Amino acid sequence: MANKPPGLTTHVLDTARGRPAFGMRVELAREGEIVVSATLNEDGRTDSPLLSAETFAAGRWELRFHVGEYFRALGLGEEPPFHDVVAVAVTLRSDRGHYHVPLLVSPFGYTTYRGS
Repeated sequence: MANKPPGLTTHVLDTARGRPAFGMRVELAREGEIVVSATLNEDGRTDSPLLSAETFAAGRWELRFHVGEYFRALGLGEEPPFHDVVAVAVTLRSDRGHYHVPLLVSPFGYTTYRGS
């Protein structure tokens, strides 16, 4: 994986409906401060990397997926939502190339992993 330039991307799949999570809000934070805020496109991805090779910085980052807001807009799940904001903390290293963090989500569960 080190042959790709450093960066960070994400992709969210709505497993309750079997499609990308179009319209979900995602934030990237560092030391509690939001650095990037984006809305997922029709493919469930951001239009540009959350961190590009130019903005990449090693260290601890947190992705915040606003799943409660997303499912509430669709009329799915409970109120209040079981999952409101799913926070995924990751540690990025500059010698490990590109990081991709997919999220598979439903109103009642989620899973994530380091993708490619």
